[in-house]
Amino acid sequence: MFEQAVLCDQGGYDSVALTEHHLINILMMPAPLQFAVKIAEATQNINIITAVVVLPLHDMRVYAGEVIASQIFTNNRLFLGVGRGAFAYEMARLDSPLDESREKFNESLDVLMALLSREEVSWSGKYYNFDKLTVMPRPMTNNGPPIMMAVLDPEGIYECTKRGFHIMTTPLSGDHQLMLNQVDGFNRGKRDLGRKGDDLSLSLSRVAFVAKNEQDKREKLEMAYEYYSRFDNVFTGPGKVNHGMIDILPRKQSMEELNESLLICSVEEMIDKLLPYEEIGINRLILNMNFGASHKDTMTSIEEFSDKVIPHFS
Repeated sequence: MFEQAVLCDQGGYDSVALTEHHLINILMMPAPLQFAVKIAEATQNINIITAVVVLPLHDMRVYAGEVIASQIFTNNRLFLGVGRGAFAYEMARLDSPLDESREKFNESLDVLMALLSREEVSWSGKYYNFDKLTVMPRPMTNNGPPIMMAVLDPEGIYECTKRGFHIMTTPLSGDHQLMLNQVDGFNRGKRDLGRKGDDLSLSLSRVAFVAKNEQDKREKLEMAYEYYSRFDNVFTGPGKVNHGMIDILPRKQSMEELNESLLICSVEEMIDKLLPYEEIGINRLILNMNFGASHKDTMTSIEEFSDKVIPHFS
């Protein structure tokens, strides 16, 4: 992942996105802020996005200081993507079950924003109760790094955009209409904000890969199908995990149906598929290329996308 980030910086990508997940063997990164600092030391231009920090797992009084330090150490290249958690398996084992995490996330976000934007903050709530304190040092910018909200539901995207948050979303393995609904929620929220929403951005995450030929495309699609067989297990399924390794469970969606919602294809197909993304107003595409291919193949895909796809959209 570190070598991929350095290659992306050299190849003109806008940013790299770092997950936060614990106890499982997909999307593995338990310390995104630490990793962001390491990447910043080895790169020059690329922005670094946490995609996403799971706020209910942290104490905001401590975490605010870690965010500020990371903003400083990354030379203000940090974008703080936040969310309430996605995988029921890990959230339950970290004492923040998903069915209880929304309320804790909302209060955690309010506390974090207060600590980053104000001095002498006190709080009285359900999850936080503390007397006046000031997080030190103070942020490089008035409110700390830009905050991106991770939301899947189109109406949730609308509400978060109206509050002035950048948005990060994904249709996962859903269809094209779901993606259009998500984009519509963002656009409606921006319209309601008027000029205050001009600078807000929409980032969309998709599983993607530049395939060398049809055989390579089929092989990568099979890897992606296996990836989602594990992903579904801990996301919506029973959470069957042994020694950190997620069991592969049967999926109702066929491989052909999954193919329609992913971006695993040739350079020419990739350009054709991405043109509508640009037209409907998506600002940033987060490419998830880490779904099971070898490191060598993944690095080649990153280079191919940089050399042959990015120039069509720059």
